[in-house]
Amino acid sequence: MLRLLRLLLLGVVLVSACAAGGFYWLVSKPLPLADERIEFSVTPGSGMRAAAREVVAAGVPFEPLALVVLGRLLRVDASIKAGSYEITRGESLLDLLKKLTRGDVTLSEIVFPEGWTFRQIRERLDAHPDVTHASTGLSDMEIMRLIGADGESLEGWIFPDTYLFAKNSRDIEVLARAHHAMQRHLAQAWESRAPGLPLATPYQALVLASIVEKETGREQDRPLVAAVFINRLKRGMLLQTDPSVIYGLGQGFDGNLRKRDLLADTPYNTYTRAGLPPTPIAMPGLASIKAVLHPAESSALYFVARGDGSSHFSQTLDEHNNAVNRFQRKSR
Repeated sequence: MLRLLRLLLLGVVLVSACAAGGFYWLVSKPLPLADERIEFSVTPGSGMRAAAREVVAAGVPFEPLALVVLGRLLRVDASIKAGSYEITRGESLLDLLKKLTRGDVTLSEIVFPEGWTFRQIRERLDAHPDVTHASTGLSDMEIMRLIGADGESLEGWIFPDTYLFAKNSRDIEVLARAHHAMQRHLAQAWESRAPGLPLATPYQALVLASIVEKETGREQDRPLVAAVFINRLKRGMLLQTDPSVIYGLGQGFDGNLRKRDLLADTPYNTYTRAGLPPTPIAMPGLASIKAVLHPAESSALYFVARGDGSSHFSQTLDEHNNAVNRFQRKSR
């Protein structure tokens, strides 16, 4: 009798081991995907059963109950994380469960280039297929409130960079990250600024940095361009910067800056109004911010584009006029 009982117990153990081995083989073998990669989403609030059904409905072939049982066995059935995912050929049900419980969501990216305006940023976000367009139809002021921004304008307050985000993230969340990045970079740069600058606040530095950003894309010239504007501010001279005038013309600007445009008074016309314009005119990069807060040691008051991406700097008006004749009017 005892021998029979032992045989029965051994049989149960063997059957259990075989069952366990079979189940492990089932959940470890590659899933028979029809495509090389299948994308799917798990909605917020989904439990293991609901998540399994969503994944199957997206085209990943497996028995939903197998994922539920596996989750319970591994005690992770309450750890499903919502988001967008992908599974590739060769991955198993166990791999799928690990992704769902770790939150290994698929990422997308968006690039905000230096020198862009907030209007251009909104257009890029509106056209991006991987964000949820929560800001559509909202005013700039409403967006500012949602991301916790102060002031009267978001112009200049979005840090230009490449941002990775989980697919289907709200565009508001991406904007908030970029705004907080600019706040952080500007605050850090302001703390280490050079002494004696004619800038009273970090915001004034941001405004001037946006002008430097639009005036040159050449790394070596930025501190010198910044020095020209700093020198002009110290002397009470007009900044006379074309990009600010163009910004003030708005979408009516046709690409040709005329003399009448330079004479038309707007808050952004630095030929008719002294000091800085009321807001930034674009998103400055970190190099332009640092250039403004650490300008080159220079007495230059003027600069003109040479036509090769670089600029010629002058200390006197006569020298500047000669440079304009040489580089702009192609005469000597």
